[in-house]
Amino acid sequence: MSREIIQTDRAPQAIGTYSQAVRCGNTVYLSGQIPLIPETMELVEGDMQAQIRRVFDNLSAVAEAAGGSLADVAKLNVFLQDLGHFAIVNEVMAEYFQPPYPARAAVGVAALPRGSQVEMDAVMELGG
Repeated sequence: MSREIIQTDRAPQAIGTYSQAVRCGNTVYLSGQIPLIPETMELVEGDMQAQIRRVFDNLSAVAEAAGGSLADVAKLNVFLQDLGHFAIVNEVMAEYFQPPYPARAAVGVAALPRGSQVEMDAVMELGG
């Protein structure tokens, strides 16, 4: 099976040795996104809601570049420096996703790239 590298200027460029996403058949693996503004590569300013929205906007841009949308996400992983923000993730996620929701994990971590408080990655399944 061939692999297709997904890249878009509408999401932050990779800050390491990885691709924004990789498509293998109908499955797309979206790399972790932190709340970076694509144009400046700086963390978004604002509260936790603003940071989570920026992450979902970044994931959405990569999903669209792969030919899908957040509605195609089968699995979402959420990494938080403070699991006390879990309720905010649920609140903002409801703005971006409709039932049936994807499978999801939320993991508390000690640190994230660039001092971010949140990072998310996803696996998307496109129609065949």
